Amino acid sequence: MSYNEAAQAQAADMVQELSVWDLTMRGGWIMIPLAVLSIVCVYIFIERCLVIRRAQKEDRSFMERIREYIHEGEIESARRLCQKTDTPYARLIGKGISRIGRPMNDVLVTIENTGNIEIAALEKGLAWLATTAAGGPMIGFLGTVIGMVNAFYNLASAGSSANIAVLADGIYAALVTTVAGLIVGIIALFAYNYLVARINKVMNALEARTMEFMDLLNEPA
Repeated sequence: MSYNEAAQAQAADMVQELSVWDLTMRGGWIMIPLAVLSIVCVYIFIERCLVIRRAQKEDRSFMERIREYIHEGEIESARRLCQKTDTPYARLIGKGISRIGRPMNDVLVTIENTGNIEIAALEKGLAWLATTAAGGPMIGFLGTVIGMVNAFYNLASAGSSANIAVLADGIYAALVTTVAGLIVGIIALFAYNYLVARINKVMNALEARTMEFMDLLNEPA
């Protein structure tokens, strides 16, 4: 076997043995904040999905029972039903029921304020996802710049023994952080948009329940 063939075989073995874990380790300390951000994003995504899923649960007979209670003058029973249901729209209606007897505009304002509080509670943690989506690639790029500086420093320090292998090794190690930052940022971006879309559905449902309740109050007894 010639020298070139042996070198090619050795290079092929090195490529095959290079794993994702090896690349991660070559990224250096900058991979630590990226790993922390990714873990936080996964936790927020799963936790928010569970919260939003509970918020989207709907009892189809809820408004019918509320209508019956209000028409029969059983306000306390309607309030207890809202407390028992324990969903955003039930808390919305419950707050409106507590204002029955006041001007309609006051009832509507109270419901809208309660709705804003409920939506804000659902959006808890989304700022982290948005920050990670924007900051993850920037952190990765910072790691690449630091790695490139080290690569050229090592090339200069090698002096007469410097070769392209020294530079290439440093460059590919530096680019690992950019790849990791982009992966974290893209995942966070898609997770953020997915959660926002689901929260918007909850918001639309709350608006529909608000209009239904206001129409109910205007119905003849």
